[in-house]
Amino acid sequence: MKSLNRLLYQVHRWVGVVLGLFMFFWFFTGLVIMYSTQTTQNRSQQLAHAETLAPEVGWLSLGAAWNISAEQRKAAGSRNFGRVEAVAGRNGGAESQAGNGEDIAAAAGIVDARLVRSAGEPVWLVEDTQGQRFALSAIDGSIRETKPDQAVKIAENWYDANDSRSFITASYIETVENPIILRNQDALSPFHRIAVNDGDELLISARTGEVLHASTRLDRAFYWAGNWLHLLKPLESLGWGKIRNDVQLWLGLFATLATLTGLIIGWLRWRPGFVGKSTYSQGRTQPYREFWFKWHFWSGLIGGTVVLFWALSGFLDTNPGKIFSQANPGRQEVNRYLGNETPQVMLDWQPVLPVLLAAAVDGADIVELGWRHLGNDAVLLAHTRDRRRLPQTPEVTAQQQFNNSTLLAAVERLAGKSKVESHEVLTEYDSYYYPRHHQSRVEKPLPVVLVKMADDTGTCFYLDPQDGKLIAKLDRSGRILRWLYSGLHHWDFGWLYYRPIWDVWMLTWILLGLVLGASSLVVGWRRLKQTLLPKKMPRIKKPAVRKSSAATSHRYL
Repeated sequence: MKSLNRLLYQVHRWVGVVLGLFMFFWFFTGLVIMYSTQTTQNRSQQLAHAETLAPEVGWLSLGAAWNISAEQRKAAGSRNFGRVEAVAGRNGGAESQAGNGEDIAAAAGIVDARLVRSAGEPVWLVEDTQGQRFALSAIDGSIRETKPDQAVKIAENWYDANDSRSFITASYIETVENPIILRNQDALSPFHRIAVNDGDELLISARTGEVLHASTRLDRAFYWAGNWLHLLKPLESLGWGKIRNDVQLWLGLFATLATLTGLIIGWLRWRPGFVGKSTYSQGRTQPYREFWFKWHFWSGLIGGTVVLFWALSGFLDTNPGKIFSQANPGRQEVNRYLGNETPQVMLDWQPVLPVLLAAAVDGADIVELGWRHLGNDAVLLAHTRDRRRLPQTPEVTAQQQFNNSTLLAAVERLAGKSKVESHEVLTEYDSYYYPRHHQSRVEKPLPVVLVKMADDTGTCFYLDPQDGKLIAKLDRSGRILRWLYSGLHHWDFGWLYYRPIWDVWMLTWILLGLVLGASSLVVGWRRLKQTLLPKKMPRIKKPAVRKSSAATSHRYL
């Protein structure tokens, strides 16, 4: 028993000494992240800042632009084949593709297509079934790559579209391949970095002209002090990005171990004096007299459970041993869901005249027209600056939204042998489908169709009936991870999800965590000094020599 007790103390002491600085910065950066502005532009922000579409006579149909650009897409497919494979592997382990890049580009179909204006020019933004992204000119059908001068114009239009400032000055800074501040945007690389006025910056995809990032100086300061440190992004800056997940895994594991042993020690050493039981001297309920030791004890005892949840959920988010399935469907799963056909109505439709479009959408400010398809069914949606989706029916074969039979057929193509057990329409969010605090109904639309499968893993799908998008795929392990990670890390459930309740809850425990981290640093530093610095030898006092009476009397002679 004594050896186990000693092991408990030693593990907590030395793991805490090593991880004290990391845990302090994790709490500090977590606090910064809570109130950081999202610099990666979501769909709502992109629509709000987009250029007005205003279709004109003579614009090419999607099919015409797709056919004209065939040779260019083959050449681009050959250049980007390796990049697409690498991206697919990182984003969900899509199956390896056979053949070369040109063959794949030639065989690729269309996932979705959006007609927009970019730097004043009309383009079809197309994603193909291999994950490649293209901007096809609606004037001549060629692949349009955004040049630095065009990126500057896009930046000026971005602010002119929805900004109160009367004077906008944009200038080109550089073109970068993989900026650390962007995540999961490899298919849109490279990016033009554009400075706007005094301190604002945009990152614009050279492949499609889309604005992926917008920030002020303060936004970037919050990012570098928050996400960059919290997610160990410095490792990527040093070229060690491949080991970042492993480092997070081991740090999370040892942080969990340090917190758990600390909690056990705290409960063992706490003597509240209930029902007449003894306390420490002077009626103290804990054994420490020094300031930092007392604060370490109480912050750990009170906040240790939540700290343990944060450490454990951070460890589980690294998916140790790949025990949890991927939440997002892979590229091949999406392709099976959509089907092999590209409906003819998508390819043949000509952009309508401005007067006809205005009448069809009741004069709304249209910034985008987008096609989506499932099998041989297609839907055309007009997107407005104020984030509405207005269905269009340009042809008899087009629909206002996908019906249940089309959605279920798409799910069956994806699931293979598994059968549909049930399906229902959700008009409210549930525990697994809900918006984050920075998201709106554009990013998480309602209503959605929830389809449950009769398989061994309890798979379910969330589908958007208006555009047919496969929003989420969750099996049993994914639902467990939702609670073990997001539930215990973000506390985004029940009444805790609503602000300002969420803010009060999070701030209380983060402040306790900061106290725990700071006291860990002080206590750990003292322990290191005691262990590593050479110990001073005790000073031995010489015994006083008693002088004789003769010598004493001689002094006075």
